[in-house]
Amino acid sequence: MALTPTKLWTGRRKESVARVRLTPGDGAFTINGRTIDDYFPTRVHRMVAVAPLRLVGREKDYDVVASIRGGGVAGQAGAVKLGVARALIELDPELRAQPKAEGYLTRDAREKERRKYGLKPKQRVADINDMAARRFNYVVPDADWVDFDAVGVGHDVVKA
Repeated sequence: MALTPTKLWTGRRKESVARVRLTPGDGAFTINGRTIDDYFPTRVHRMVAVAPLRLVGREKDYDVVASIRGGGVAGQAGAVKLGVARALIELDPELRAQPKAEGYLTRDAREKERRKYGLKPKQRVADINDMAARRFNYVVPDADWVDFDAVGVGHDVVKA
């Protein structure tokens, strides 16, 4: 397939969406108008973004221009990785085996879990002591020494 300047490949990860364009060149990597070193100051994120090109040995054959929106740095690097891998496969279908084996063509579907009503964020539940204290409005600082049967208060005494 011939490279056309209007062809964009999309990669997604978490909340990030990357639109990637590959053109024949000398290996320049531009993200949102900045070089990859400026955009991803951490070496790990740069390695993730360039990984598909490096895997097939084409990091010096193509210029990559990417536009990224949303998410954090790690999600953006993962989105660029998926976009570049998809572009390479469409340009040269014979390269599919290596990125497929490394998992570069699989979209990571994990998303942020929604907040549930009645709970703190995600699945976190308030401490049992907090819930009991709110329910009974009675807290004993150290309930280890209290003999509940002798006191006769039953469930009204809560350990703090």
